[in-house]
Amino acid sequence: MGTQTVARSALVNTLLEVKGLAKMFGGLVAVDNVSFHIEAGETLGMIGPNGAGKTTLFNLLTNELKQDAGEILLNGTEVSNLPTQERVKQGLARTYQVPRPFSGLTVAENIRVSMMPDNLWRMLAHAYDCGREHEIALSVGFREADIGKYPGELAMGDLRKLELARTLATGSKVLLLDEVFAGLTYGEIAQISKLLLEHKNNGMTFIIVSHDLRALAPLVDRVLVLCFGRTIAEGTFDEVIQQKTVQDAYLGYKQ
Repeated sequence: MGTQTVARSALVNTLLEVKGLAKMFGGLVAVDNVSFHIEAGETLGMIGPNGAGKTTLFNLLTNELKQDAGEILLNGTEVSNLPTQERVKQGLARTYQVPRPFSGLTVAENIRVSMMPDNLWRMLAHAYDCGREHEIALSVGFREADIGKYPGELAMGDLRKLELARTLATGSKVLLLDEVFAGLTYGEIAQISKLLLEHKNNGMTFIIVSHDLRALAPLVDRVLVLCFGRTIAEGTFDEVIQQKTVQDAYLGYKQ
């Protein structure tokens, strides 16, 4: 089925809307009738214990898994049946909890691949912007000396930065960040947080999965809490963290 345009919801500025998304693996319900929306320029946090369904939900949003039920709307257009690359073109891209760089390409080359257009005329125009990958690499905290390195030469923190850089390079409007702070030092977390806030102020929209609640708290407008594939709470960070059901589910949280 091709792209189907549907009526916009009453949420006028809604950029991404998920309706009744569900996924089963045999008898296991991994995502259970999850619905949420995110407004343009908003940052939504997604938290929950291990196995709550957060990464599976990201995989459904980017078509790495096919949903059993539900709809995904991006800017008012249903994208539920579009392949991954088409969803990227529509403005939806992600990072991975386990980094997936091209091992035979340098940092700069990995970023450049994410920038590559999909037709000849755009490719010719792209040739005049060949320094953009260096700008992106520096913006996420790479030192100039590291931009020419290969992924196998990088520490985990730098691999996380490369994941973020590659996602930013797609030019997408909605970025799904899966454990973007994992493996980073306090200084690196502060640097990445500052970068995300700058992009948010410029209109970027984020969904961030993180177990580092202290890093997440100052970034998010709202939080969605998953447990066993279900939404158990939604609201501001302070609202959801005070709920007993959330505290019981998320045993690693300490106030």
